[in-house]
Amino acid sequence: MKKQNLLLITVVCSLGGLLFGYDTGVINGTQFYFSKYFELDAMMKGWVVSSALVGCFVGALFSGLISKAYGRKNSLILSAVLFTISAWGSGLPSFLPQSIPLLVFFRILGGLGIGIASMNAPTYIAELSPAAIRGKMVTYYQLAIVVGFFVVFLATYAIGNSGDYEYNLNQGWRLMFWSELIPCLIFLFLLFVVPKSPRWLILKGRDEEAKMILAQLHGESMAEKEFSEICLSIDKTDKPTIGELFAKGILPIVLIGSALSALQQLTGINAVLYYGADIFEKALGFGQEDVLKQQLLLAGVNLLCTFIAMGTVDKFGRKPLIYLGCIGMTIGFLMLGITLMNGQVGLVSLVGILVFIGSFALSMGPVVWVLLSEMFPNRIRSLAMSVAVAAQWGMNYVVSQSFPLIVESDANQGPFWNQSLPYFIFIGFILITLVLTYRFIPETKGKSLEEVEDFWMKR
Repeated sequence: MKKQNLLLITVVCSLGGLLFGYDTGVINGTQFYFSKYFELDAMMKGWVVSSALVGCFVGALFSGLISKAYGRKNSLILSAVLFTISAWGSGLPSFLPQSIPLLVFFRILGGLGIGIASMNAPTYIAELSPAAIRGKMVTYYQLAIVVGFFVVFLATYAIGNSGDYEYNLNQGWRLMFWSELIPCLIFLFLLFVVPKSPRWLILKGRDEEAKMILAQLHGESMAEKEFSEICLSIDKTDKPTIGELFAKGILPIVLIGSALSALQQLTGINAVLYYGADIFEKALGFGQEDVLKQQLLLAGVNLLCTFIAMGTVDKFGRKPLIYLGCIGMTIGFLMLGITLMNGQVGLVSLVGILVFIGSFALSMGPVVWVLLSEMFPNRIRSLAMSVAVAAQWGMNYVVSQSFPLIVESDANQGPFWNQSLPYFIFIGFILITLVLTYRFIPETKGKSLEEVEDFWMKR
């Protein structure tokens, strides 16, 4: 197999994940300032932060139809264009009439790009990768998300660490948004050098193009085997329809995948990532000058543990990593929640957040994307993946919109919970994730996509 070609394609496609992570990080860094600039209350802050997720939901929901019609590559090009427009518009200079409705509009555009990329990028990588290393290759997408998250914290720290609060309040947050333009344009340019997905080409009846790409990636002998297996799993005389998602043998797979996807968000990961500045300032008592430094530490742990996941997902399997990660996430939030309840906030609380982040990065972060890219049959993969990813973005919106409301609720501020309520709610969903994984999720390590499909059909 020509690993260089596969690695290049994987890295390029994973830049969609980098922009996903960058966008997550940039809203974390900017919301601290634009919330004060626009004097937002909890409801409006939640809306501005989570508005992009409305776009993510819609983009993911229609990404299957877009991908089926125009292919993975062209879908990613569309997402790159949307990313670029969003980054520019979100940071409109102060002499232009920036407003909350306008900021929300550009955030939703970026969300559309994220939603389209979040389905197409991991699916594309999985369709090009051989079974033995597919898990590792798909985790490059999650690694790119985490790298984007880390890089944007470096950028926002460099921009916001001037010590001039008034500058950051009026101009700094705009430059933070504009810093995303650099990876946006790199992603857009490089997408023109990657090939189309062989499986999509076969679905379209373009067999010779598919054979040529498979030969470039896997060599002539392996290409013939791959081509035959793909053809066996795809009936080219018919085109997949949305109605097939409700077929007797397909609906349970879609429901299980969607539930797993939604639970990734119900662990609370994006409450921590989006509102990290608020958590560090309010719940943990750090001063404004320490907030960005704490976020860099958080992003560093996230990056390190993602590397560990990449090296172990094809060795130990998908399910063991989820078990380990859920246990770690529970311990991390217990450390944070108990210290908040007892009014003993400090180093243990910070360690709790870092344990949670590291455990998520080791498990639910990369492994869910791997499983979603593997578990759906070839014929309906685009459509089923779009539903599952839309479920993830929909739940991301619910968590992001409700988190500041729960944080500022009377119950959470009361003497019993003492600001710990959200984290105990997240613990409940983490335990549900353990049960779902044990009962319903298959181990896909080392299996070809066609073998995984055969597993479901025999159940």
